[in-house]
Amino acid sequence: MFQFRLDGSSGVPAYLQLVQQVRQALLLGYLRSGDQLPTVKEAVASLAINPNTVVKAYRQLENEGMVTARPGQGTFITATIEPVAPGPHARLRRSLEQWVRDAYTAGLDDDMVTAMFATVRTELRAEGVA
Repeated sequence: MFQFRLDGSSGVPAYLQLVQQVRQALLLGYLRSGDQLPTVKEAVASLAINPNTVVKAYRQLENEGMVTARPGQGTFITATIEPVAPGPHARLRRSLEQWVRDAYTAGLDDDMVTAMFATVRTELRAEGVA
């Protein structure tokens, strides 16, 4: 079953982290149409957060057409996003994994890695690459 995780140091509200994780899981093929998300009760128990946080995330996902709530059964994926094909991107993923390892070895922390990645991405967009 799909499990959420929270990063308290990210500065991103918890409900948005949940929404982003569902989007990413759909893109990577970890979640597919028909899959069930953890119930609100399960998510609250595993994350130690307020139930309203999970409800807010699920409501946003429902408004975006990614999930549907079935009373008494739970929340299910309804979106059909074509996942990223693993084959062509495997080399890029390995390269990124090595870069992140090198960054941690060089003493960068999570915030610095995220900031560097965001900066490079922004610069490439400004150049018209992305």
